[in-house]
Amino acid sequence: MADLADLTDAAGLSERLAALSPEKRARFEELLAQSGRSENTFPLSVLQQGIWFLEQIRPGNPAYVVPAAAHLRGPLDVRALRDALAETVRRHEALRTTFGLRDGRPAQIVHPRMSIDLPEVELGDDPLEARIAEELAGPFDLATGPLLRLRLLRIGPEEYVLAAALHHLVADGWSVGILLSELSVLYAAFVAGRPSPLVDLEIQYGDFAVWQQQETRAENLEADLEYWRGQLAGAPDFLALATDRPRPAVQGFDGASVPFELPEPLMRGLGELGRRHGATVYMVLLACFQVLLHRYSDQDDIVVGVPMAGRERAEVEPLIGFFVNTLPVRADLGGNPAFVAALERVRDACLGAYAHQAIPFEKIVSDLRPPRDLSRPPIFQVGLSYQSDPMPRLAVAGVEFARVPLQARGARFDLELQFFDNAGGLRGWFEYDRDLFDEATIVRMAGHLRRVVEQVAARPQTPVDDLELLDDDERRHLLVHLNDTGRDWPGAGLIHECFEEQVGRTPRATALVFEGQSLDYAELNRRANRLAHRLRRLGVGRDVLVGVAMERSPELVVGLLAILKAGGAYVPLDPGYPRERLRYMLEDAAVPVLLTQRAVLDRLPPVRAETLCVEELQQELRAEPDHDPGVAVGGEDLAYVIYTSGSTGRPKGVMNVHAAIRNRLLWMQDAYGLDTADRVLQKTPFSFDVSVWEFFWPLMTGATLVVARPDGHRDSRYLVETIRDQGITTLHFVPSMLQVFLREPDVAQCTGLRRVICSGEALPRDLQDRFLERSGAELHNLYGPTEAAVDVTAWACERDDDPRPVPIGFPIANTRIHVLDRRLRPVPVGVPGELHIAGRNLARGYLGRPELTAERFVEDPFDAAPGARLYRTGDLARHREDGALEYLGRLDHQIKLRGLRIELGEIEFALAGHERVREAIVVAREHGPGDTRLVAYLTAAGEPADLGPQGTGELIDHLQRRLPEYMVPSAFVVLPALPLTPNGKVDRAALPEPELDRSRVRTPFVAPREDLPRAIAALWRELLGVERVGMNDNFFDLGGHSLLMAELRTRLTAAVGRELSMVELFQHPTVGSLADHLRRPAAPRDGATDAARDHAESRRRSQIQRQQSAARRARPRNGR
Repeated sequence: MADLADLTDAAGLSERLAALSPEKRARFEELLAQSGRSENTFPLSVLQQGIWFLEQIRPGNPAYVVPAAAHLRGPLDVRALRDALAETVRRHEALRTTFGLRDGRPAQIVHPRMSIDLPEVELGDDPLEARIAEELAGPFDLATGPLLRLRLLRIGPEEYVLAAALHHLVADGWSVGILLSELSVLYAAFVAGRPSPLVDLEIQYGDFAVWQQQETRAENLEADLEYWRGQLAGAPDFLALATDRPRPAVQGFDGASVPFELPEPLMRGLGELGRRHGATVYMVLLACFQVLLHRYSDQDDIVVGVPMAGRERAEVEPLIGFFVNTLPVRADLGGNPAFVAALERVRDACLGAYAHQAIPFEKIVSDLRPPRDLSRPPIFQVGLSYQSDPMPRLAVAGVEFARVPLQARGARFDLELQFFDNAGGLRGWFEYDRDLFDEATIVRMAGHLRRVVEQVAARPQTPVDDLELLDDDERRHLLVHLNDTGRDWPGAGLIHECFEEQVGRTPRATALVFEGQSLDYAELNRRANRLAHRLRRLGVGRDVLVGVAMERSPELVVGLLAILKAGGAYVPLDPGYPRERLRYMLEDAAVPVLLTQRAVLDRLPPVRAETLCVEELQQELRAEPDHDPGVAVGGEDLAYVIYTSGSTGRPKGVMNVHAAIRNRLLWMQDAYGLDTADRVLQKTPFSFDVSVWEFFWPLMTGATLVVARPDGHRDSRYLVETIRDQGITTLHFVPSMLQVFLREPDVAQCTGLRRVICSGEALPRDLQDRFLERSGAELHNLYGPTEAAVDVTAWACERDDDPRPVPIGFPIANTRIHVLDRRLRPVPVGVPGELHIAGRNLARGYLGRPELTAERFVEDPFDAAPGARLYRTGDLARHREDGALEYLGRLDHQIKLRGLRIELGEIEFALAGHERVREAIVVAREHGPGDTRLVAYLTAAGEPADLGPQGTGELIDHLQRRLPEYMVPSAFVVLPALPLTPNGKVDRAALPEPELDRSRVRTPFVAPREDLPRAIAALWRELLGVERVGMNDNFFDLGGHSLLMAELRTRLTAAVGRELSMVELFQHPTVGSLADHLRRPAAPRDGATDAARDHAESRRRSQIQRQQSAARRARPRNGR
């Protein structure tokens, strides 16, 4: 087999197969004799079973319709053409076949005769391909047939297009060539008045189906199965290819295509490359495609489906029927091999697949039992097919027949590259699932594949990770256009100087309010100045750190301003922190001075610093000068050091400079425009960087700073009252706390609220929508790490039907955001990469941690300025088509199940859409080595009992209609409230360990004890031929497949008196889950399953989203 160039090419196949052994030929004839030719009913071939099953899931599936067309030029005799069609239908039983159930199992029924019309229609002014699609549109009725639909489109007096659509159950691509070829031969004969020159067929497709069922018994396949077990051992179950939209729970098969072309000189280069390395052009193109998928998915192990002709026996070569067997070709591209080395790996994998192609793919699936769900095909989700020799032009009785390549309207896979030879070059298209991808994404991907092909043809020794995907325009767009954020800010260069300028403008305006007290701007400035002078006498100056351990109060605000005015930098020490953490921070920062309060002092560990209790300083401070100290401080001097959690378990101090935070605050004022009528609530603990803008932004702009009481940020009722009574116009919420806040019944009373800023966590779309429903205020979603002065991107939220995550927006002024791969190169739009930050907002680094600073703050390869740096955030993100950034989670917290990245927010969003759920958090728990399971933590919208066992079953049903099976959590834990950190984020570390729901994980055998599960188990035992079936046994794990599921459906419907869909059976694959489902009342049926209705709604949202995306691209960028 290794000598065969490519078995997807049919040339010479008959001759090569003529040498079959006499034993095998005798066996074939014996099986034909046993096939029951007196009957008109035949079993499905193994190849047909999968398509039949998918038709039950989605009747009228467009992905399994084979389009075909031939251009006819000349004086066409339409009657002779119709006669040729009738004879072709007579010759091929497949064209007279329908499908139905016999004894509960699907069967193909051959009809003695079947009339197939050939209507003649005028093309008119319509585009040809669109008109063909319109004429051939509509589902086939498998039960009544025919499964071939034809039209003759008249273009001109002697010009036609013969268009056909065949269901894949009765035809494949090879069959199209047979159909058109036989029509041309028969037409020539009938026009001349001669009989058919074609000899009758030796066998028919039904005979092949009987033979294949016999030949694919386990004992005949063991050698091939052993190969595939080894070949696919440890392979990822799914390709982690980022999609433009969340994947529907049920695959929609709604396809579109984008053209792809390679010119003749480039193809010649690929041919030369292949010959030098013992590979065909197909193998070279497959290697290029797998390299592209590797680069897009950041996945080393790439499995692609490759179609085999499936006509190894000469007897079946002339048959119309479904023979194509698509098999997996796996390539490991890890270790950054040179392309030629990758090509050799792909070549060897192809040759192995060719040598073991006799086994139908469905048998591999049945043997390996990979995870299966209705959202995608098993084992591979991407395909590549190549036809080297489409039907040549034929001149027949003065009429020229030429095949017209047509693009299918469905999508079998997430993505499939189909191409064929075209005048020495190569032409084809990317066929893609419209539920998952936008056209622009696939256009971009096609361009990147072209670039890969060009580079490997010119420099085949290039390592695969060094191949450039982006062209110059794309790089310029990502690096320059999306980062065109330069701004010059006039005025003072330091935070406290901005405050001092405002004091001069509005000295009598109220600057600060706290629990009935208030200070105007002039008084606040005087108090801060007096304390600053005292600090100066204690040695505080440029880059001197001053610890602050105080409760929220006016004295805290005075203290922070005073430290800055003295030229120092403040270090927040939250009194609520454990003493050990405070001890570490004090020692690490080595602060020479500590500001605190008497009530806090007892909670602190022993300190060496000069300690000032602000209550005891009041008398002394009256003697200090109250003018501005005017200390010479620069923009690169420290303003504050905030400690954040470290990966070692020890917090690390982030050193932020004046220029960075000034840029952040001035951008905020430019974007949102506070004025003297605004009142900003300061409620974030000052050990978190959001507090920096809460403190200083209002004081720079003449607004009023309203300081919440200590611990007030935890009390949603208090917050509602404060916002209402104090007339708060602006405040910040971590999304977790916004969830809690919106549960308060009096939120509607917060009528003065103008804007809410969210950051710190991903903002769930349902939370965004609920807020915008309940409040007239603006909602803004911001993103940024402490290492980049609070926030670096912003997005103004709006209600729409977009199912994607809420974006984090665009970079703020004087900030650049790059999404890069591991080699610090920009990744294409839509492809995930690590988010990197450059520009004015960057911190100096980590206090006393030069090695960590050098590791995280790296040289900026895109900025020639001396000392330019990039901060590696460790966050995963991607650019959307409109340029907005989408946050995808932490790189070090990436959840992978079965080799696939999982976005936990998507599961949380689906859970939050259930009426009984108020809040939902999903985490991954390690249950044992290599055993990661998803656990959902919930709070109930009503009584917690609503989420008991029956409620959990409803949740599972709810999720299974919206998500793939592997994304449904293994356990559901109901809590009275989600635990929160001091700044209002969900404290994931405090979530309790679950007792995993034993009905949803692998468990010891549990026998069914009630009548319904016992009846289901009995049916399974009989159908599957196993001795025992327990509550937790999975139908597919026990050897079930699509045909047995069909029989199960028939018999179970009769047994329980309730019509069940194949979708329901697939979504409840264990005895326990199926019994639970059957106990619940059946949902009203209107001819569509819930999953189908959900899919239709998803399609509607996707269409709306595409329109909104186009509109968004046409207007100015959000968040600038």
